[in-house]
Amino acid sequence: MKKILFILTVFLVNLHSYAQNTPFAEGIKKKQLPIVYLQENVSVHFISPEPIQYVDISTKNVVGDLPLKNVLRIRLKDSVRSVDAIVTITGEKFIAQYHVIRADSITARDSRTELEIQPSDTRPLDISGIGLSQPQLKNIALSLFCKRPGKAIEYTKAFGLKASLYHLYTAGDYIFLDLGYANKTRLTYAIDEYRFNVDDKKVIKATNVQSIAVNPEFILFDTPLFQKTYRNIIVLKKMTFPGNKVLHIELSEKQLSGRVITLNITYQDVLDADIIPL
Repeated sequence: MKKILFILTVFLVNLHSYAQNTPFAEGIKKKQLPIVYLQENVSVHFISPEPIQYVDISTKNVVGDLPLKNVLRIRLKDSVRSVDAIVTITGEKFIAQYHVIRADSITARDSRTELEIQPSDTRPLDISGIGLSQPQLKNIALSLFCKRPGKAIEYTKAFGLKASLYHLYTAGDYIFLDLGYANKTRLTYAIDEYRFNVDDKKVIKATNVQSIAVNPEFILFDTPLFQKTYRNIIVLKKMTFPGNKVLHIELSEKQLSGRVITLNITYQDVLDADIIPL
């Protein structure tokens, strides 16, 4: 019996020594994560400063969805008595984690139905190919909008309207277009949508037309209509196109009037753009 106890003691000592010498991974400990108490039949909404790219919920007892691109909604599954989960939220430039616990009669006092993801809860994250985040694009666009537009680089007129490209900037992989419109008529212009296409300068045959659609990365103002003047900053991904093509920026009006005005931008305009240092 003594021999067995001796062997067991030696084994426990060696095990303790091994545990002390084993390196643990660096990172955030579970006990350091912000706690979120989740009540039965109550949803918690996480509001992100950026569009959410990825979400992980460590247990099936908590369900979640993305009703909006920057809002995560979670709730308990029916009849769940206990929950101890980690919710991971990844944006364009950050990762945040929360310790989610089922609220009881005492902790229910500290539960929240809406949580804004704070910078103190996040860690920086660089996802290749993401580029600038939406808040970063907005900040740059606002700073450009606050500048005086100056003389137009390109302009066109149609249907009593004048479209102007006041300025063109590049920042990283982005092109910032400072656009303005003037309405000389008495009809209010109800904006339908913008369209961006790279097209041939000269169209010889309709069957030979090759049009490439370009989707904007960010539009500063979502203005429904304007009476006299309208200005906006629109962000596109940086692109290259040959000299025999142009970038068409088309602004269309809602029916019934349906006025359309198209502004052409050459590749030389892009090459002459001012650079915004990042």
